[in-house]
Order: sequence, then C-alpha cells, then structure tokens
Amino acid sequence: MEEELRPRGGTASNREINRRRQLYADIGDFLFAHDLDLTPVNFSVALDYLTGANIGVEKAIKAVMMERGKITNGWIESIAAEQRADEVTPESLATMLDKVEENLTHFTGLMHESRNSAKDYGAALQEQAKDLGEGRDNEPVLARLVGLTRSMVEKTRQVETQLRDNQRQTKALKSSLENARRAAEHDHLTGLPNRRAFEGVLGEEMQQAIANGEALSVAFCDIDHFKLINDTHGHDTGDRVLKFVAGLLSKASNDRCHVARHGGEEFVMLFRGKSAAEACEAVDSVREDLANRSLVNRTNGERMERVSFSAGVANVLIYEDPRAALKAADRALYLAKEHGRNRVYLAAEVD
Repeated sequence: MEEELRPRGGTASNREINRRRQLYADIGDFLFAHDLDLTPVNFSVALDYLTGANIGVEKAIKAVMMERGKITNGWIESIAAEQRADEVTPESLATMLDKVEENLTHFTGLMHESRNSAKDYGAALQEQAKDLGEGRDNEPVLARLVGLTRSMVEKTRQVETQLRDNQRQTKALKSSLENARRAAEHDHLTGLPNRRAFEGVLGEEMQQAIANGEALSVAFCDIDHFKLINDTHGHDTGDRVLKFVAGLLSKASNDRCHVARHGGEEFVMLFRGKSAAEACEAVDSVREDLANRSLVNRTNGERMERVSFSAGVANVLIYEDPRAALKAADRALYLAKEHGRNRVYLAAEVD
C-alpha cells in the first residue's frame, strides 16, 4: 500500500507545483498585457481576478475590459482603496476600540495584581522573619523565605511577560486604528482628504468661525472636459491630471484653508477668515495658473489641449446650514460650466 501511495502523492505534488507555475505565468501575462506596474497591489488584484477569489473584483475588471479593453494602475488603486474603505466599518472600528479598552483594563488589573503581590510578599517576609532567632534551628525558616522569594520572582516574570504582550497588542491596535482612519478619510489617488473627512472639517470650521466672528467660504472646483481627457489620452494620463490639479489646489492648504477631493474630478476648498469674494480671488488665481500651463502627455510626449477647471464659491454663513451653502456653491459651479467653463462664479452674484 505504501509503495502504491508514493507515486500518487508525488504526482499530486507535481500537479500543484505546475499549477502554481502556471498561475504565476498567467499573473505575469495579465500585468504585462495591461501595462501594469509590478506592485503588490496589482499582483493581488490580478490573483483575485484569475482565481475568482474576489467576485467583486472579477466583475469590475470584466466590466472595464468590455468598456475600455484595458485596466490601468490608477483604476486598480481605486479598487484597492474601495476595498480598504469597505473594510473600515463602524463595527470593525468598535471592535478595535473594545479591544483597546480590554487591553487597558487588563493592564490595570496586572498593575493591581503586581502591587498586591508585592504587599503580600512583604507581609509574608515579616511574618517568617519573626521566627528567626539566635540559638534556633533557622533552616526551615530560611527555606520558606527562599521559597517565597522564588515565588515572587516567578510572579514578577509572568507579569512582565504579560505587560510586554499587552503593550505589543496595544501598539498594533493603535497602528490598525490609524490605518483605518486614514483609509476612511483620505483619497487614495491624490493623497487629499476625501468627502467624508471634509464634512467633518466643515462642521468644526463653522463652529470656529462663528465663535471667532470670522468669515467662512466654500468653493467647488471641477476639471473641465475631464471625460475627453480620459478618452483622448487614456485613464493613466487622466489620473496624472487629477494629481496635478490636486497639487496646485493643495498649495493653498493650511490651518485656515482645507482642500479635499469631493469625488471624481471635483474638488472642494474651505476658507476660514476669507470672504466669498476673497475666496473667489484665491480660487481664480489657481484657475489662471492651471489654464496658462502647457501640459504634456508623459506617455507619448505629445502636448495636451489646455487643461482648466470651473468653480463656484459661496459664503457659508449666510445660509441656514452648511448643506445649503454647498448647494449654492454647486449651482454657481454649474453656471460657470454653462457660461463657457474655465471661470469662477460667486454664488451671491448668481442667486
């Protein structure tokens, strides 16, 4: 029986090796066919697609391939970011916070236990020391003292080990919470805060502005003819344009000016301490800077058509709530698009 099983086992092992080799080859062919960088994220997405391990990724890739024929590095980054964001649920955050609280409770218990053990050890030493005296047989007492000391040393070692483990777990949880926060609040492509993060900042900045008697203005900026850029030059170039515009807008960012990617080719800016007219001038300066630049398609070296954006600006504090102010800025943006693009409109002038 053993002789019969050996060849079968070897054959199965060889089949597994060949299967892995073929899978590695298929992944390589997939990456090269789509001109994708050799990154862990790209490899992972290719693996999920080829093995069917992630149905969502498989469907998304098939849909893109039917529409465009190829996928891009930027598109894969967006898929990976969405997966990370999907993993960051209120339940997962609550679980991590509960674990941190549990570790802190455990840490407190270990400290109490350590202090109590030290007190008990001191009391036991005093009690045993009473039996020590001249002319007595002190060997049994000394043996008990040695036993007590050994027991105390062992308990101390156990507590130290548990404290180290607790510290490592807490550090890992802290890192996980930070990564979760970043994944939930940052845009993967541009590195800017995302819509969720901006909404939180808007509430905080509004309270600060009201408390200090300061102006607060919001601007929506939307890249003109962005679909045409993607269709003409490819989605990789489109991604680079998004990053470039994000970089220009973020130069104005500081503790009184916040920039975020609101979604797609749209960005949002929040200015505390600037009136709507002043914010309009600041945004228009960035618009003019972009419109006067001569961008080149890095893929083929060809000069691109002029890249520009349109924007709408509103005074947040004259509206009943921040959402109404955002709608006003969005309406102003829409009118800027309707009236020729590559311009900035002030909501107060168009409402």
